Amino acid sequence: MPINVLLVDDSAVMRKMIARTLRLSGVPLGDVVPCADGRQALEVVRQRPMDLALVDINMPVMDGEQLLDHLRDDPRTAAMPVIIVSTESSPVRVQRLRDKGAYFVHKPFTPEMLRDTIHALPGLANACHVCDPVAAGGDCDF
Repeated sequence: MPINVLLVDDSAVMRKMIARTLRLSGVPLGDVVPCADGRQALEVVRQRPMDLALVDINMPVMDGEQLLDHLRDDPRTAAMPVIIVSTESSPVRVQRLRDKGAYFVHKPFTPEMLRDTIHALPGLANACHVCDPVAAGGDCDF
């Protein structure tokens, strides 16, 4: 089953690179919805459910950590898996984001790193929601 991805980064170039990397990773994608900041992302998730959010930290208007707080505070999005995709190097900040339930992928990254992180997310790949085990002959080879 394809997953719908919210892609939040203030750099249009980075949004394109992440979307391309997602396609190369082999993750079965539905819609990939790009947003330039956290406020735009909140507008999207209020209009339609998303399966996963890939979020940069340092953005104007509303940064990634503020977005994560808003997502966690809303019962409709509290359980949405969030992967922080950033160059952030502060161990304190990275741990704070992990404590809020976010996963972390450091830029630069490979398609395999992104795929493996998505595969580790509870409720997505672990439950074979992103692959069709019947079509795969009973195996989830995600």
